[in-house]
Amino acid sequence: MRVLLLFLFIYCCDGYKLLLFFPLPGKSHGILGEAMVHHLVKAGHEVTYIAPYPLKKPAENVRYIDVSENINVVPVFQVFDINKLMYKEMDLQNMNIMFMIMEGFMNATLQISSVQNLMHDPNTNFDAVIVEWLFTEIGAGFSEVFGCPLIWFSSMEPHSFLLSLIDDHLSPAYTVFNWDRQYSLDFYGRVKHLYLFLNLIFDKWKLKDIDEIIYRHAYKSAAQSRGRKLSPLHKVKYNASLMLGNSHVSSGESFTLPQSYKPIGGFHIPDEIEPLPKNLQDIMDKSTNGVIYFSLGTILQSTAIPDSVKRELLNGFSQLKETVIWKFETEISNLPNNVHVVSWAPQRSILAHPNTKLFITHGGLLSTFEVLRFGVPIIGIPMFGDQFINVNRAVRKGFAKRFDLGQEPVNVLIDHIKEILRNPSYREKAKELSVAYHDRPVSPGAELVHWVEHVVKTRGAPHLRSPALHVPFYQKLYLDLLVLLLIIFSAFLFVTIRALSLFRNNSSVIEKKIQ
Repeated sequence: MRVLLLFLFIYCCDGYKLLLFFPLPGKSHGILGEAMVHHLVKAGHEVTYIAPYPLKKPAENVRYIDVSENINVVPVFQVFDINKLMYKEMDLQNMNIMFMIMEGFMNATLQISSVQNLMHDPNTNFDAVIVEWLFTEIGAGFSEVFGCPLIWFSSMEPHSFLLSLIDDHLSPAYTVFNWDRQYSLDFYGRVKHLYLFLNLIFDKWKLKDIDEIIYRHAYKSAAQSRGRKLSPLHKVKYNASLMLGNSHVSSGESFTLPQSYKPIGGFHIPDEIEPLPKNLQDIMDKSTNGVIYFSLGTILQSTAIPDSVKRELLNGFSQLKETVIWKFETEISNLPNNVHVVSWAPQRSILAHPNTKLFITHGGLLSTFEVLRFGVPIIGIPMFGDQFINVNRAVRKGFAKRFDLGQEPVNVLIDHIKEILRNPSYREKAKELSVAYHDRPVSPGAELVHWVEHVVKTRGAPHLRSPALHVPFYQKLYLDLLVLLLIIFSAFLFVTIRALSLFRNNSSVIEKKIQ
């Protein structure tokens, strides 16, 4: 009996070898990648982590593959220039541009010697590979090289392009594309969404040959060295066993989701929130009128905001009785007495403090989940990407206001602040959605680990695959039935017209004979 129990213990504790591919040079993506590594390692698994940022807290059973040189391919702080974004001098909502940027980025990343050496190492194998998706499916090739199940990870709420990889497109009649600036489902909005949807499919289709070239150039040699034949990308990208999404219904929409999509939004937030540094703790404890926290995230540089706008913001903040903590990269002179500038801020710890009354944010999804964790209302200042739809959803849900920096005068922002602080409905709605966020059968981290293990245990989880993946589009739209009905109708129409023609001819002959 003891031998059997020992065997079961060893079997249950035997970890899997997992490859995580998080190549994007954005700190928010690094936060998600590191959190996933943390959960999987804590569960006893061995992780190889491909990313441009090393782990802040290195752990055992983690092999880090450095691809930081890819940061030069996408110069983050030049592309995401807040000054240009404020005045619409740069349009990062153009999907055709983003598709092409990501193609070049993935090509450069996959050719890095450390990545190629990993794939060509005959002693390296994995039980599953987790690939972050962002406008390209080229990363799916790792599953072909290592002959293991593919798990997609999305940093955004589910949308049509994501779900089409594991099931089917969402209808543009009731969904808004994740990078749309506005949220409207009226007649004009639905027509616009349909146009964007068809245009995006066309843009993606135009790049399929280039994608295939990059894919084969990156993986063919490594696959052949392992005795494997590389399947074409247009098939491999649909072979995922699962998709893990940084999403939750409390922040997004209650779409009908396939069995192979698992929402794990908020998994990056630790159970235990770190205490505030003493200087911030003192400031917040003494702020009896409340605290407003202002941060534009990890990519946007507040120093690039024009000086005139900075001064307007500070003048506006000086009108408030609340304390304002502004995350800003450098010191600012002549600050109002109620404004404190910090180059680094422990955001979760600030939001967890009972005196925090409002968060002015760029609208990133990680910040949205942290807001829902602690039940704090927001003012969203979206600049690019899914920030617009995140903020628009928050406004629709009732715990936010939106302010377009550079497009609206600063006094509008101050009016929004006063409205949210004066009207308790915003905070009440934030608390209500916080209950929905927390009320889950298990924590998002535990959910993540469970489904990754489930994929390996069931050898790719084929039982979760949607039948929609095997149905051609013309059958989904019943175009074959439509063609059949058109043929039947045309035949009926032809026979009817022919019969009427014959009837008229016969009538004419009879009339002539009578005459």
